Amino acid sequence: MKLLTGNDLASGDVIWWTGSGWSRHVGDAADVGDDGDALLAAESEALRVNAAYIIDAEQSPSGPLPSHIKERIRASGPTVRADLAINTEIPIVRA
Repeated sequence: MKLLTGNDLASGDVIWWTGSGWSRHVGDAADVGDDGDALLAAESEALRVNAAYIIDAEQSPSGPLPSHIKERIRASGPTVRADLAINTEIPIVRA
C-alpha cells in the first residue's frame, strides 16, 4: 500500500491524500498505488500541498498504518504532549 502525504500550505499540518482531497487524519488516506507519482506531480504543481511524497503503509484494523516510525509519528501528532495528538489510535511502536 502506498500513501501520499505532505504538509498543508496554510497551517503546516501533516495531511494525507484521500482519493479526492486532503485530510489531517491518516485513517482517511487512500492507497495511491501506481498512480502515486502522477498525483504527486499534479498536487504539487497545483500548490495544494507542500513537500509531498509517497510512503509505504499497511492496512490495519483501524485503517492505513505507515510502515516507518517517522511516518507513524507524523500521523499521530506531537509527541511532547499526548493530549495534542490528532490520531491517538495510531501505535507509534508496533506490538
